[in-house]
Amino acid sequence: MSKPIVAIVGRPNVGKSTFFNRIAGKRISIVEDTPGVTRDRIYTEVEWLDHRFTLIDTGGIEPRSKDIILEQMRIQSQIAIETADVILFMVDAREGLTATDYEVGDMLRKTRKPVILVCNKVDNRKLEDEVFEFYNLGLGTPVAISSEQGLGLGDLLDRVVENFPKVEQQEYDDDVIKVAILGKPNVGKSSLLNKILGEERVIVSDVPGTTRDAIDTYITIENRDYVLIDTAGIRKRSRVEEAIERYSVIRSYAAVTRSDVCLLVIDALEGATEQDTKIAGHIHEEGKGCIIVVNKWDLVEKDSKTADEYMANIRLKLGFVEYAPVIFVSAKTGQRINKIIELVEAIFERSSLRVSTGVLNDVIGEAVLMNQPPSDKGKRLKIFYGTQVSVKPPTFVIFVNSNELMHFSYLRYLENRIRDAFGFEGTPVRMIVRERTDKGGA
Repeated sequence: MSKPIVAIVGRPNVGKSTFFNRIAGKRISIVEDTPGVTRDRIYTEVEWLDHRFTLIDTGGIEPRSKDIILEQMRIQSQIAIETADVILFMVDAREGLTATDYEVGDMLRKTRKPVILVCNKVDNRKLEDEVFEFYNLGLGTPVAISSEQGLGLGDLLDRVVENFPKVEQQEYDDDVIKVAILGKPNVGKSSLLNKILGEERVIVSDVPGTTRDAIDTYITIENRDYVLIDTAGIRKRSRVEEAIERYSVIRSYAAVTRSDVCLLVIDALEGATEQDTKIAGHIHEEGKGCIIVVNKWDLVEKDSKTADEYMANIRLKLGFVEYAPVIFVSAKTGQRINKIIELVEAIFERSSLRVSTGVLNDVIGEAVLMNQPPSDKGKRLKIFYGTQVSVKPPTFVIFVNSNELMHFSYLRYLENRIRDAFGFEGTPVRMIVRERTDKGGA
């Protein structure tokens, strides 16, 4: 399932960004006392009581303002409201109830979505009595907090997770392979999907951003069931002008979360770009299988070195997903399209592979004999044993005598030996190091 989305809305300068930064645990939004500082919607992943969700910060809503920037902020907030599963309506206890608060409250009541009224800046007991005034908004019991001082945040987050959709079932069976098709606008994602399907199911246009939301297509190929998720193109935020496209970015990242394998589609004429790097980074962080699909290969002038040079450039720019296979295709001519599904199935099987502890430790033992672990000040790293703890992605715990002695380069060496031994092409491999003082274990 996609992670729930929680949007923070309210008029300018009520403390939305301060709250967002406090929950996110880092300074993401710009915090300033000037209304209108948060001009764009900003989002981050949050976890509370084993619930993971996406938190969206928004620009302030001023319903009647004709100012262009404030109008854009209002549109941004409306889209956040449409996107959200839970809405946090933030007001300022110090300033009290305003006419704008009433108007925003009226807007939110029409959404038919869970709305939690949040009274911010309740920094002392004198202000606690001011909270009662906000019952007049007709949005239920207000939650009093102080984002600045971190007061009341736990109670608020409890309310948030209580309002998440109650039905938490898989959209598809576990044996259905879910494939997200990702990339910047206009790289040919919809054309690629249509060619795989063999029919025109998705509107294809040369205008970037035609696909506004993730579209799921259920298909069966050679007795194997797949769900192909076509997503809106992901651009740099600074270049996105239409508010609806910002909404699409969130849903595109949500598509990564619920996928098994991601197709990162790159325009052969442009090559790998900075934005492709960011998309690949998100796929890697989510632990999903990845295939780099270079589309429009038919339009590239080639000689005997073209493919190798192109591959080297991709590996240079997307080095952290060096495990991802690269395939050169043309959605227009159908060149190598049939190979994509073969790769998807292979990567899905590899990401689901479980390795027995005995076999794993044989590989680790051989790797240690070939390349001795590092030492520092006369003390050498000792590896007791390793075990696999999960799949999708394959995750291994390595027990050692000292975490500090496990150098990053040696851990990468072990990962590569494990990759080579078990064929983990196309999937991330997680390596967790645990320190133990005794010498027990398998």
